[in-house]
Parts: sequence; structure tokens; C-alpha cells
Amino acid sequence: MAKLAQMPRAPLLVLLLMLGVGAAVAVPEYREAPHFTNSAAARCPPPLPATDADAACSPHAAVHVAMTLDAPYLRGTMAAVLSVLRHASCPESVHFHFLASSSSSPEAAAEVRELRDTVRASFPSLAFRVYPFDESRVAGLISTSIRGALDRPLNYARSYLATTLPACVRRVVYLDSDVVVTDDIAALAATPLPGEAAVAAPEYCGANFTAYFTPGFWASRALSEAAFAGRRACYFNTGVMVLDLPRWRRAGYTAQIEEWMELQRRVRIYELGSLPPFLLVFAGRIAAVDHRWNQHGLGGDNYRGLCRGLHAGAVSLLHWSGKGKPWDRLDAGKPCPLDAVWAKYDLLRPAAAIETS
Repeated sequence: MAKLAQMPRAPLLVLLLMLGVGAAVAVPEYREAPHFTNSAAARCPPPLPATDADAACSPHAAVHVAMTLDAPYLRGTMAAVLSVLRHASCPESVHFHFLASSSSSPEAAAEVRELRDTVRASFPSLAFRVYPFDESRVAGLISTSIRGALDRPLNYARSYLATTLPACVRRVVYLDSDVVVTDDIAALAATPLPGEAAVAAPEYCGANFTAYFTPGFWASRALSEAAFAGRRACYFNTGVMVLDLPRWRRAGYTAQIEEWMELQRRVRIYELGSLPPFLLVFAGRIAAVDHRWNQHGLGGDNYRGLCRGLHAGAVSLLHWSGKGKPWDRLDAGKPCPLDAVWAKYDLLRPAAAIETS
């Protein structure tokens, strides 16, 4: 066993898999990211200690960012983290909160450790914490959707941030794993949330809101009026949100989301995974964010994932929502034009692509 301990991480992982122990998914080797320091001109708080388990509650944590962490989307998560740090005015004062699927099996626990170690290897000075997300908490509430990837239990973890993150974390920016940030994340985190608003996100009131629910839902006045009476409900994308966690807890929003999911199991009222329950609870109740913070749809639709261009206007965040992911298209040799932007943050690619971008 002494010789095993001296082996590099990836070969050791493969050997453990051959022996029937260890992680269920082999995590590829990522390069170490460049280190970005706080700007003297930005009056940043002191850097957060990377190894302090209590750093999340430090008064020096200027921005909190929450993301999910799993092997299939790890490449996207790593690129997103790098993009946040590269463009932040106070990168050493950003704390990341990662939610990773967990179960009682040794394989699942080993995979979570491998994911955590991979993040630490690429970002040695990053302040972050990994939280186990028990999939059984939500698995019985999930109904099938139009795309299998939307049915993963971890997609629903964003609904449980208020009960997962420490109570000291009051405001958090939630980001999907298929985004690249090109602006200072502090500006998004500072979005005003007036009144008792618990969610802020870019709204798209020109979108066909009725398409997100079944005809049977709209045919039932009892359902549609219970959901949206007295509200100007507009579509918003849940891949980029600013959340006020104390307000969320006071209003019991997690329980409200679960109630709609329980109804969906009995009566089919929507087709799109974790998004519609959010719309049912929050549409018409959120604080608006400038559209520049979610240039979404770059992954095409949910069926073919065709190339799409940017919406008109400024860009602070690019979001490859939809079926087509930039890492898959790049690996297949069929990238879309905007995938070249994502590639600059890909830690599986040559370092020069990041350092000269």
C-alpha cells in the first residue's frame, strides 16, 4: 500500500477502479489556474484563507458564489470559476460554495473527495467549501422532462441553498456550470432586492410564458390563478440568480417549490425539469437584473443544440443553456463561433489560451 500512496492521482484512481474500490467516475487532470490578486484600487477586504473551514462566515467574504459540482459538468464548472476570478476586482475575497451529489455509498463519497481535490489542485488559494447534497431528498419529486439531462437531482440543488449554506451567508450568486463571466461578479452580487424580494434575475417578458406549462395547466383556472393571480409573470432563467437567503427562509420558498413538484407528479403541468417550479413560485416576484448578466441560449434549444448568437446589447455573462455545451462541441471538432470565448477558460487546454485572453 505504500507504493500505491506514491502513485500519481489519476493512475491510482484507475487502479482503485480496477480493484472495485474508490470513485465511480475518473476525473481528468486539470491544469493549475493562474493566481489572481485583489486590486489595490478596489479597496478589497483582506484575502480569505483557502484552508479555513470557517472562511464562509468571515466578514472579509465580499462575494459568495454557489454552484453545483459533478463529474459530467466539472469542465464547465472549472472554466466558470476561472472566469469569475479573472474578472473580479477582489478575487481573493470571493467564497465559492459547491453542492455535490451525495449518498451513503463509498463510491459516492470517494467521487466527492476526488472532485474537491481536483478543484483544490487547480485553484490552490481558492476559498471554497463542498456541501453534500442528498439526492434522495428530491429524487421522489422529480418527473421526467423533455431532456434527460434536466432530470438530474443535482439540477434541483439550487432550491435548497437556503437550507444547505451556513446561516451567516445572507446573499449568494447562483451560477450554472455552463457560464463564463466577463465582468466583475461584485456588480452582480450588489443587485438591489427591494422590499421582500428573495430572488433577482434577468427577466424576459417578451418570451412566450404560456409555453412553459401544459395546456391542461392553463385550462384549469384553479391552477393558473393560484399560481399567477395578481402577478405580471415573466420568464426568467434560473442559471444566473442573486438570492437573499434569510428572506427565502422566512417565506418558506423551498416548501412552496416542493408543493408544485408534488402536484406535477400527480398532474402533468410542465415539461422542463427544475425551471417551471421556480417560475410558479417566483415569476412576477423577482427583482430585475440587466440582461447583460445572462446572455443565455448559446447552447441552442433542448433538442438539437444548434449554434446561436448573442442577443443585442452589452455582455457581462455568457450562458450556454440548451443542449449544446461548448466543451462537447470543441471535442467533436464542431464548435460554434462563440465557443471560442469559452475555450479561453478551459483548464484542459494550453495555458496560453487563458493567460493571453
